[in-house]
Amino acid sequence: MKLERYRTVRQQAHAEIVIKRSRFIGYAKPVETEEEAVQFIDEIKRLHKTATHNCSAYMVGERDQFQKQSDDGEPSGTAGKPILEVIKHKGLKNIAVVVTRYFGGTMLGAGGLVRAYTDGAVAGIEAAGEIVNVLHREVRVSVDYTWYGKLENELHGRGIRVGGTEFTDRVIVSCLPAEPEAEAFIAWMTDLTQGQAEIEAGESVYYIEGE
Repeated sequence: MKLERYRTVRQQAHAEIVIKRSRFIGYAKPVETEEEAVQFIDEIKRLHKTATHNCSAYMVGERDQFQKQSDDGEPSGTAGKPILEVIKHKGLKNIAVVVTRYFGGTMLGAGGLVRAYTDGAVAGIEAAGEIVNVLHREVRVSVDYTWYGKLENELHGRGIRVGGTEFTDRVIVSCLPAEPEAEAFIAWMTDLTQGQAEIEAGESVYYIEGE
């Protein structure tokens, strides 16, 4: 069962902070599966194979059923857990975060490490951009050309997202109502066109809220 909406990040991105000469590079990426999260973490490890540590955490699944953290050699609980806590605090899902550290010669202590990895995770997530994904249902509405003007006006008036329009012997409009409203939308389309529309419900897909 897909979530009707969830918070995640827009794209893979990174940001760097320096704390007592240690470089902390926070990476964040939206992921759909645990395998994709693990692959992303491995990619960053290969990219920074000479780094002192590549600490990470991910949260994947509708019920957050896949989550894992790694201190990657830092003292237990000082790196992976703080990164995961940032993800949880922000209410994010389907995301993987890696914070790479290049040691600068000064020990930070347990408290200092927790703050540093927290700040590194926040920096990476902010660079990736937080968004809300909202589940929509594709509904293809096929009408005679005489209905197109009215259909277009009504869709615009109700703020219904349109994925595209095909002009063949009929006009086929790919409408994208929010998932919970899909059945009511189909009933409305039937009434609006006096039963003359051919309506086909398609797949569900996520779109970014407000875009």
